[in-house]
Amino acid sequence: MDLSLQGRVYVVTGATRGLGRATVEALLADGARVVLSGRESAGVERALGEIDVPDALVGVVADNADPKTPARLIAAAQERWGRLDGALISVGGPPSGTVSAITDEQWTQAFGSVFLGGVRLAREIGAALGEGGSLAFVLSTSVRQPIANLAVSNGLRPGLAMVAKTLADELGPRGIRVNGLLPGRIGTERVAELDASTGDAAAARAAALSQIPLGRYGDPEEFGRVAAFLLSPASSFVSGVMVPVDGGMARGL
Repeated sequence: MDLSLQGRVYVVTGATRGLGRATVEALLADGARVVLSGRESAGVERALGEIDVPDALVGVVADNADPKTPARLIAAAQERWGRLDGALISVGGPPSGTVSAITDEQWTQAFGSVFLGGVRLAREIGAALGEGGSLAFVLSTSVRQPIANLAVSNGLRPGLAMVAKTLADELGPRGIRVNGLLPGRIGTERVAELDASTGDAAAARAAALSQIPLGRYGDPEEFGRVAAFLLSPASSFVSGVMVPVDGGMARGL
C-alpha cells in the first residue's frame, strides 16, 4: 500500500528505542522525514548513527515533561523542512508497582511526564498542524483492562485515551485526526525489563504468551507499520479510535 508519506514531516518522541524507534524506521522507509527525540543525548546520537539517513532525520534531545519541548520539536521540523504533518506521542513507561506501594512522589512525577507531558505535546503540536495533519498517542492495553503491577499505567493511560478522543473532536473540524495505539506484549527492551522485574522472566513471558491468541510477542516493526499507517494519509477517515496492536490479547471489543 502507498501510504502517501513522501516528503511529509513527523515528530516522534521517545524514539531512540522500542516502539518509537520502529515507527521512525517505518516512516522513513515510506519516504517521510522525521524529527526524532529522546531524553538522553547518547541515545539520540546512537539512533542517528544507526539509522544514518541525514537528509531525512533530525535528532533533538528533549524531555516530554519539559514545557519547552513542544516548541523545540515544532521548530526543528519547520527550520529543517518548512512543514509539519503530525506526531507520534510516545510517553514512555511509568514505574511498575501496585497502588499500595506507589508513592505520592512517583504518582506526581509520572503525571508530569506521562500525562501532562503527552497532553501538552498534543495540544501544541495540534495547534501547529494544518488540514491533513495526524496525531497518534502510544498508550497501552491498560486503557481497556488493568495490567498487574502497573498501577500508574492503569491509572493514567485511560485518561490519555479520553484526552485523545476529546482532541479528535476539537481538531476534526480543521481536518486533523487524533488516534491512540494500544500495544500489548511487544518484544522491546521495556517489556523485557518488565518481565525481569517479576523475578522470573521466563515464567512471566510464559504467562503472557498463554494470554495471546497468536502465541508470541510482537515485533517492534509490526507496531511501527501500524503507527505509520495511522499517521499517514492512507488512514484519512480514521480518527478518535484506539487501535490494539497486541496479537489478540485484549478481550474487550
